[in-house]
Amino acid sequence: MVSKSIYYQLVFRIVLIAFCALCTAFLFSKEQYLLGVILTVVFIGLVYALIHYVNQTNRKIAYFFDAIKNEDFTLRFPEKLSVKSIEELNHSLNMLNNMIQDIHLKKQAQEQYYQEILRQADIGIFTVNDKGHILYANPTVQDLLNYRPLNHVKQLKQIDPGLYGLFENLQPFESTIHSLGNERGKKELTLKCTPISIEGQQLLLVVVHDIQKELDDRETDSWAKLIRVLTHEIMNTITPITSISESILKYFKKGNELTTPEEFGELQIKNSAKGLEVIKEQGNDLMSFVQSYRTFLSVPEPDRELIPATKILEKVRLLLQEYTNAHDINLEVIAEPEDLELYIDEKQLTQILLNLGKNAQQALEGQEEGKIVITAGESPQGKKYITVTDNGPGISPEMLDEVFVPFFTTKSTGTGIGLSLSKQIMRLHGGSIRVTSNETTTFTLTFQ
Repeated sequence: MVSKSIYYQLVFRIVLIAFCALCTAFLFSKEQYLLGVILTVVFIGLVYALIHYVNQTNRKIAYFFDAIKNEDFTLRFPEKLSVKSIEELNHSLNMLNNMIQDIHLKKQAQEQYYQEILRQADIGIFTVNDKGHILYANPTVQDLLNYRPLNHVKQLKQIDPGLYGLFENLQPFESTIHSLGNERGKKELTLKCTPISIEGQQLLLVVVHDIQKELDDRETDSWAKLIRVLTHEIMNTITPITSISESILKYFKKGNELTTPEEFGELQIKNSAKGLEVIKEQGNDLMSFVQSYRTFLSVPEPDRELIPATKILEKVRLLLQEYTNAHDINLEVIAEPEDLELYIDEKQLTQILLNLGKNAQQALEGQEEGKIVITAGESPQGKKYITVTDNGPGISPEMLDEVFVPFFTTKSTGTGIGLSLSKQIMRLHGGSIRVTSNETTTFTLTFQ
């Protein structure tokens, strides 16, 4: 509506100016100089009026945009004018100004809402531009680092040189753990640096989280589980030894008196010998248990080298093949890409894969169409991994938290250190081992 009114005004004025120019030229051609001069003055007046009209409209629009640019929403244009087109333009500009003001207020409220969330968050967050300036840092990260205000990454050098080294090159990095010690104690921080782009500006978003409490809770929980397992195993061994010892002691002692050789018969000798044999066996079992504990604690540092994934997978396949063929289990190994190499200790990793493979075989015992798939690959993020998957009955959610606890086992003949030992080896490799169990059970080994 506004554009049409202005359009009609411009067309009318231009037509009038053109008509006046033609009449002026006609009068001068007929030597009507007085009327020609009068029309010339009218012509100049019409041109000036047109220029003034256009400039007035442009100035209003320019003022309007300057006010919006400066976030000044108090600008108002009069809406009661004699010129209807200008009146409609002013009304439309005022409406647009109100709409933009509402959007601006909503945006401000939304920003305050998000900023309040960031201020109250338990996770530290700050953003860094390509020059190292910290554009935003919530109170949590300043409390975690015990430094405020944070304005530049160079300030991190005063907190901890190792922490500054993570950001010195202003490059993104994957989640990493950094120990930070100060007068308030020691903190274990996880840091992750991710690139983001906001309004064409490249920034780094840094997330910092104190995991010391989680580590303490997990350590306490792990110790409780370990003590529970150790107590169970030791009590199972010591209880029969105590019971048999008491039974044998009765043959040699009656009350406070020792039994004489004449009272000691053949039956007592046989029972004593059998009891001593049981005590010896239980003692040997306890020694084996302690030896397995020593084995778990004395895992050597990995002697790593680049090994083709196909080589180690084929080696494991051959070692597991005899059992799988005898029990009708399909065993498949896959390496993608085929030239994938792993920087590992071959003996230690073979030990892990054999343990996982045997566990999978035992899980599939008696099951029809059992299948084990061992896959080596590389994730889109460049992380190399090996997965061992079986379609057995799976692991219950309650057991998933227990399988890596040392000496925990659900098998009557197991020692319970296989998976915990595997986890220890992966930790020494700088990697990790995880398990998921839904329709299939998958153990995933992830390497640095």
